[in-house]
Amino acid sequence: MLGPVNQAQERYRLTAGAFDARVLAATADRWNAQSPCTEWRAHDVVAHVVDNHRRLIAEVAGGESKPMTPDEDPKAAWTSAYATMRELTENPEAMARSVQGPMGPVPLEQMLPQFVCMDMLVHTWDLARAVGGDERLDEQSVRDAYETLKPMDAMIRQPNVFGPKLDPPPGADVQTQFLYFLGRRA
Repeated sequence: MLGPVNQAQERYRLTAGAFDARVLAATADRWNAQSPCTEWRAHDVVAHVVDNHRRLIAEVAGGESKPMTPDEDPKAAWTSAYATMRELTENPEAMARSVQGPMGPVPLEQMLPQFVCMDMLVHTWDLARAVGGDERLDEQSVRDAYETLKPMDAMIRQPNVFGPKLDPPPGADVQTQFLYFLGRRA
């Protein structure tokens, strides 16, 4: 049986690996494509995920968290943030360090699977939709994220979190239900 650090590590690797594949598959001419997030282009989706990674890295390892700039190469920014976070997931001391979560301070080993992976999972789909990539998400990851978010329904409807939930089509698969719950049309 995997311990909490190993479970967080594995979940992060699976989810971040899927995001990584979408970032690396995107062509330069698609970075300005509209994403399902009305105020974001594909570049902005990557910037959001990179900025979250940089903030957590700074909280755990020290240093300053600098937001991704509009002229920064999304592939290079993501690749760097992803490599650093993978290194942190291999360090039990780093995984035990407290970081600021949506509901207060939590250890990185708790923040990664509960919030970082959920956020990255949704944005994997957003990025894929924007750049014309593979929109399929890992079914178990979707189930886990959906179950985590359902009890937070009211909280996630606040401005700048998720839009209003939509009614999925009858007989929709779990990914479609999840996306509609988050205000996206699959």
